[in-house]
Amino acid sequence: MENKLNIYNTLTRRKETFEPLNPPFVGLYVCGPTVYGDAHLGHARPAITFDLVFRYLQYLGYKVRYVRNITDVGHLTNDSDDGEDKIAQKAKLERLEPMEVVQYYTNRYHKNMEQLNTLPPSIEPHASGHIIEQMELVKRILENGFAYESEGSIYFDVEAYNRKYHYGKLSGRRVEELFANTRQLDGQQEKRNPADFALWKKASPEHIMHWPSPWSEGFPGWHLECSCMSQKYLGDRFDIHGGGLDLQFPHHECEIAQSTAAYGQEAVKYWMHNNMVTINGQKMGKSLGNFITLDQLFSGDNGVLEQAYSPMTVRFFILQAHYRSPLDFSNDALKAAQKGYERLMAAVAALDKIKASPDNTADVDALATKCFDAMNDDLNTPTLISHLFDGVRLINSLAAGSEKINSANLEKLRTLYHDFTFDILGLKAETEAVGRDHEALGKVLDMVMSIRTEAKQKKDWATSDKIRDELKAAGVIVKDTKEGYEWELENA
Repeated sequence: MENKLNIYNTLTRRKETFEPLNPPFVGLYVCGPTVYGDAHLGHARPAITFDLVFRYLQYLGYKVRYVRNITDVGHLTNDSDDGEDKIAQKAKLERLEPMEVVQYYTNRYHKNMEQLNTLPPSIEPHASGHIIEQMELVKRILENGFAYESEGSIYFDVEAYNRKYHYGKLSGRRVEELFANTRQLDGQQEKRNPADFALWKKASPEHIMHWPSPWSEGFPGWHLECSCMSQKYLGDRFDIHGGGLDLQFPHHECEIAQSTAAYGQEAVKYWMHNNMVTINGQKMGKSLGNFITLDQLFSGDNGVLEQAYSPMTVRFFILQAHYRSPLDFSNDALKAAQKGYERLMAAVAALDKIKASPDNTADVDALATKCFDAMNDDLNTPTLISHLFDGVRLINSLAAGSEKINSANLEKLRTLYHDFTFDILGLKAETEAVGRDHEALGKVLDMVMSIRTEAKQKKDWATSDKIRDELKAAGVIVKDTKEGYEWELENA
């Protein structure tokens, strides 16, 4: 089966057949977190989205270098060119060295990513470890006439750039509107135009994190780091740049301008953006104070949570929506995701117990085609999951004996579910969610069903039917088979 992946390119605003620049090598760069606090549900979405991209590209046979940065300097409050560095602000509050804050929250971020079963990136560079490279990039932009010095700071000249190139092509914004609408902030008088952005900022006396440069004792602008590190590790031209939709402007727009101004060409072929996680329709984030940390989700320790949700429930919840669609948090949605995840994992486990038959009524090839078509259509995980649940009904029918499958198709079905469930979607069996509880419930059912068997042997149909109906009311569907019985948790 030939797999041709189509992805939506934010830059061209259309789906395109993925063709790597240097096959089979693929360069994938994703904007990572600014590590000044615990990771929240909003951080989980890009991590899982681009883990899916990483996994599927590898599954298709590409050799992927996945670079995800750690922002540990230059990201100022309110995402502006002025104010206090977010890391330094946290360091002052907690009376720590800035790099202590970075290390502490980076460790916690990695722990959460491991819990969500995201694969580690190939390279995870820190902005603070690439100051020299960022200064060299500033020099190139200055030499090419697309930046200027003002009071020890270096600003990108958006107007000069736009005369030769197109500033705003990613986000669809017009420079004239940016000049008219950009809000005035302290320090804007240093700029020729309000839309100009900092490449290098002169540090104020109280600023903790700063380095010597040809222009001033200062620090790099937030946008500069990704242009620098992506091209250092992936080359002047690379395949995919990803991140959250909130980074499209100004962060990614500025990245395009910086790379083009320095090298005369754009660095990125495909831009991919995941949509936001919202709560009550509002973007979830630290600055808004409405975020739920991943640790709180896993423990249930937050007032808006009705219960704790396992990491795989959270992962399944995120994968149930297309990555470009908004995803609104609710307890009901997470509970439904928990049921769906458990149902899928129970079916995968049941596959190992199914025995092959000489006859075959299962069309595994048709199911496989649908699953691959969904993934190749811009990573359409909700459609993929729907097809997998169609297959769950097939698995249950096979277990009940109402469908037949031969050994060749049984092996295909097992491989299909292993590949999509574990290797591509990145799910895994959780002891608490699926293993231990599932096993305990099975033992209880064995005891109850032995009572029902005795009732049937005595032709006590009233008791037999009552046990079946009571189990159904409790959400347990029991099916009689030649070997005894099969059961599953209702998910409707």
